[in-house]
Amino acid sequence: MAYTMYLNGVQMPVTPSKLTVKIKGQNKTLNLVNDGEINFLRSPGLTEITVEVLLPMLQAYHFASYPSGYQPPDYYLSAFERMIAGKTPGQFILSRYAPAGGRLYDTNLRVSLESYNIVEDASNGPDVTVSLTLKQYKAFGTKTVKLVEPTVAVVEKPRETDNAPKKENKAKTYTVKSGDCLWNIAKKYYGNGAKYTQIFNANKDKISNPNLIYPGQVLTIP
Repeated sequence: MAYTMYLNGVQMPVTPSKLTVKIKGQNKTLNLVNDGEINFLRSPGLTEITVEVLLPMLQAYHFASYPSGYQPPDYYLSAFERMIAGKTPGQFILSRYAPAGGRLYDTNLRVSLESYNIVEDASNGPDVTVSLTLKQYKAFGTKTVKLVEPTVAVVEKPRETDNAPKKENKAKTYTVKSGDCLWNIAKKYYGNGAKYTQIFNANKDKISNPNLIYPGQVLTIP
């Protein structure tokens, strides 16, 4: 089976011989007093990937692949450094191919480069081996919380009835003139002559017949 590995858009020159993908569960076991242990299931954690890549110092290796032309090891080491120093995630893609050439499946994750170890071993000649530790990256955004001033309702206590100011009843008076009648007086004060009975009832001590009133009489207008 053949592999092709890309990290942050850069194709690695040599197929990695080993890849470890760790999918972390975050379940929590609780011990209940009467029911014993239970397993509290949680969403899985971020996937972790460990992989070693060989960076040949010589382009003459037949197993090395340089689609854009030969690049020395420091080209790839600079790309790794940019990911860490720039605090930027990158895309990790590992494509798998069957010996007959058919494509199998891909590992395709947005990752952060957590660390990388560079190993130079004299027994391997001038080649450089780099061990990469990658972690799945999930974009997130901050939430803005808007604080709203609490509304304070002011409730005015109603006045006690006994202490409420009393409205003074100031009745009006009218002195009868020549030609007046209760109908016309009611119409003048109330806008309705039919309310003459109110004036009559308030002045029964002066008027015995509502049809008979005399100039000079002082009437109470309720």
